[in-house]
Order: sequence, then C-alpha cells, then structure tokens
Amino acid sequence: MKIFGIFGDPIDHSLSPAMQSAAFRELSLDACYHAFRVVPGRLEDAVLGAWAMEFGGLNLTVPLKEKALTIDALQPDELALAIGAVNTISFGQNQRMTGHNTDGKGALLALEKAGTAVKGSKVLLIGAGGAARAIAYTLMQEGAEISVSNRNARRAQDLAAFVGGRGFGFGELEKLVPQADIIINATTVGMKAGDGRLFDGQLLHSRQVVFDIIYNRQTELLLDARAAGAMAIDGVMMLVYQGAKALEIWTGKKAPVTVMEKAVREGLKNSK
Repeated sequence: MKIFGIFGDPIDHSLSPAMQSAAFRELSLDACYHAFRVVPGRLEDAVLGAWAMEFGGLNLTVPLKEKALTIDALQPDELALAIGAVNTISFGQNQRMTGHNTDGKGALLALEKAGTAVKGSKVLLIGAGGAARAIAYTLMQEGAEISVSNRNARRAQDLAAFVGGRGFGFGELEKLVPQADIIINATTVGMKAGDGRLFDGQLLHSRQVVFDIIYNRQTELLLDARAAGAMAIDGVMMLVYQGAKALEIWTGKKAPVTVMEKAVREGLKNSK
C-alpha cells in the first residue's frame, strides 16, 4: 500500500484525507492518505523522511508552501519556481523529488465553475502567502488586474510587483473593497469562529464576486457577501480542483472530481 499525506500546522481541520481517500477507492488504488502536523522548522526532516519511506506523494498547506523551496533535495518545476511556493510533492524515478503548485489552477477553475470571468477584471487579493502567490500569478496570466492587500504592506508590495499590480496594507481596504470586481481572501482569517472580519461587510455590493479560499466553515466574509447580494464562493472547489491535479501528478490517472467534491461536502456536514 502506498502512503500519501498532507503536512501543515494547523492540520486537524483538513478534509484532504477524506477527499483523496474517496478518490483512491473510486480508482481502486491500494493507497491511503493521512494528515500530519509539521512545523516549518521540521519540514525538511519530514519531507526527507517521507521520501525515505517511499511515500507516494505529499501535499503541503499553511505555513509550509514557501518554506519548501529551501529544501535542497527538492527540485521545483517551472510553475512552482515562478510562483515561489510548493503545495504538491511527487517522488519520481531516479531519486527525483519534484515540487509542484496546483493552487492557482484550483482557484481559477473554482471561479470559472461559478461563472466568473477573470480576464479584464479588477481583483483584490487579500493575503501574500503561498496560496496568494499562486492565485495572483495564475489570474495575472489570465488577464486580471491585481491589487494585493496584506497586514505586512511590504509583503503585499513585493507580491504585487511580481504580478505587475499594486500592493497595500490592510489600512487601505476601506478604499479598495468597493472598487474591486473580484475579492479573494487568501488569509486564514475566518478559519475559526471569532476570528473577526477583515473589513466592514457594508463595503460590499451586489455586482461583486467574493471568493474565500477557506473551506472548513461558512466565513463571516461569505455571509457578508450574500447579505450584500454579491456572488459568494467558498473554498471547497479550489480544494477539490487543486487536489485533483495533485492526484493526477502522483498517479497519472484522471481524478474523479465529482466523487472528491462529494467527500468534502459530506465531511463538512459531519464536522458540524
């Protein structure tokens, strides 16, 4: 049996094990998938250990995606290197360990599934971590105009410069939110009840699309979006599509997307 896994901290909320296990069963693969808490300072040890134990592959989540690029033995593919973050690792032939990034494609497909046109849109991306980098890079390539807002304004400016956009601190959100066509939360704010709000929900309006990549709960941001009449998109389909791409990288088989989505949504119901 091949072992696959996801590393992150925190990790208890992850529905990737349920999603990928359902996919393995559908494809009749002799494989299992587990979640492992790994802190950034032990990431290289954990990845090399998985490689030594002949894991089938790995996913990485917060806060490990950018840190993965510091692992000497890992060779990022062209996309992961351009983005500056890794969320999928494959262990291939000839002692080769490759880093990939499927987050950006997952986010784009989630927007497209909801009927959102990206080309020519004004996107406000909140956050500047690994997922934000992947989303910014992918949407920039699709022709979006990107503004980035982050608690650390310098990080926002660095990411914005990378995609030809503009960077701001959180203090500018009151001005930026009403001007955006698409608003994307790529931070962890909202993952837990009581996290508070990134901005006043009354700044939103009905012509906007609000996409929160958090998937484990209906966040206050999504509730505010619906109250304003805006289109609200949760993070489930981004999780599913990025996971499907990872599965295809590991196995070479077409991922059963419908089965994976069902597993995630059932997992969300059972966690309430």
